[in-house]
Amino acid sequence: MSENKAILTKAMNALFRDFSEEDMRRYYKQDYIQHNPNVPTGLDSIIGLLPVLKESGFDYNTHRMIEDGDLILTHTTYTNAQVFGAETVVAFDIWRMEDGQVSEHWDSIIPHYKETASGRSQIDGMTEIFDLNKTQENKTLVKFFVTEVLIEGDVSKMSSFFKDERYDQHNPVVKDGLEALKNALTEITNDRIHRVIGEGNFVLTQSEGAWKRKPYAIYDLFRVEDGCIVEHWDVLQEIPAEMAHENGMF
Repeated sequence: MSENKAILTKAMNALFRDFSEEDMRRYYKQDYIQHNPNVPTGLDSIIGLLPVLKESGFDYNTHRMIEDGDLILTHTTYTNAQVFGAETVVAFDIWRMEDGQVSEHWDSIIPHYKETASGRSQIDGMTEIFDLNKTQENKTLVKFFVTEVLIEGDVSKMSSFFKDERYDQHNPVVKDGLEALKNALTEITNDRIHRVIGEGNFVLTQSEGAWKRKPYAIYDLFRVEDGCIVEHWDVLQEIPAEMAHENGMF
């Protein structure tokens, strides 16, 4: 585990498990920038949440942690998470690290589904990171796929990104395979990529788009194998008209 991943693990424990103000001040910057639409910006605001999280029995389990420069992506399940909209939620969080502390945070959160269209859960599947020497190549592949197919809507190019039409799907309402993906694209549109984060065989795009004509923050995590996209997880959260800060969700 890298130094920044180790620091982030301690920072997440301070916030989500130990509820420690002392550790929060150690691992988060005072001018911490918040992009979660419902939480005010600044360190003191999230410290103010600690009693609420502790009383609820809040806890978490991180399934994947992907580092790219000063950004770390976590794919996490949060339990006793009514403060975030449901008893159990699944989230992608992006954390920016600066001088050994967490300095900025983005996320997208969705309730946990007990049953899914594909039979796969929102969090299972491969977790091992490898092919580190292919990180940039895989980021380029995924960015091109999202741009050409998800943003520009050219489904004629879709098959060139996949092997034998394999597409292991973890979106709770979409089945496996390319045909199901094509059908999903009639309701979900990506309009703009804000960030591409990759480490080895995993690449995440943070995009702005729409689902059923409502604005959404769209986080898509892809697993790449032998130059092809083979697996996909995502979290979509509606962008509210009003937020607890002026930082936006991106």
